[in-house]
Amino acid sequence: MRVKAIAFTALISSGFAGAAPAAETFGPLIEPATLAADPGANPPLVLDIRGAAYGEGHIPGAVAASYADFRGPKDNPGQLVPEDRLELLLQGLGVTLERPVVVVHEGDSDSDFGAAARVYWTLKSSGVSQLAILDGGMTAWEAAELPVDLTATQPTPSKIDITFSTRWLADTGAVAEVVEGRQQAVLIDARPASFFNGDKAHPAAARPGTLPGGVNLVHSSFFEEGTTLVDSASAARIAEALGVTPGQEIVSYCNTGHWAATNWFALSELAGIENVKLYPESMVGYSRTDHEMANTPGLLRNLVNQVLAN
Repeated sequence: MRVKAIAFTALISSGFAGAAPAAETFGPLIEPATLAADPGANPPLVLDIRGAAYGEGHIPGAVAASYADFRGPKDNPGQLVPEDRLELLLQGLGVTLERPVVVVHEGDSDSDFGAAARVYWTLKSSGVSQLAILDGGMTAWEAAELPVDLTATQPTPSKIDITFSTRWLADTGAVAEVVEGRQQAVLIDARPASFFNGDKAHPAAARPGTLPGGVNLVHSSFFEEGTTLVDSASAARIAEALGVTPGQEIVSYCNTGHWAATNWFALSELAGIENVKLYPESMVGYSRTDHEMANTPGLLRNLVNQVLAN
């Protein structure tokens, strides 16, 4: 079975009556100038997920929270961090359920946004309700000529007690049920076409290909230019072009739940669609099972693809 990609050019001109814009509360995006303004009585906790780049300059008061700590092992990067380990991580970062959190990524590419979206999704699933991603990341902060600090901020540990919610989670078993027709959902592949078509595979994947019935909505479709995200209305119009109806479940996937987190964020948090789920392990995890896949090349084509890739 070979699944075809859907072309998403010129889709932003259509309308989507089934979704409402995200609620006007804290987030889901925050502009650099807004973050830099007087925060009032409950200033947000700023989590800088850029890893080593934190030491080269960060937002004053930001806490280093490496993206790698929110990910699985090298052989399955999309795997969920165990709940007990995640709770200890959030406690060490000073995360609470009462304080707003802002996630800061590098902001130098549309792919980079996926890191912030994955951390945002993890925090939301952990019960943090006041969340935002810094729009444009550290790149936008510096472009606005806002202050940068070189001194590491030591977080004040919290006593957060989490129960990881499965409301926005799709695991391999649930995805297999959709593939086999036992459950209904729209399966959205966030990867570039070369992965969707089976011409490329993640190094940790057991085989190339995609989910049967999946449609290809590349994560970059939600960026107008560079790292500028589309607005809520445009995100909703892109969703309409998918043929999504109100209340219908959507499952976003990619290789390791990184690019897929961008699609989840755009559809759930920007477009305001309620039943959007992320498949964290995505095709790396799914390809290791014996479940059916689509767009998987034969042995000869797969060999040629590997030679060309190297």
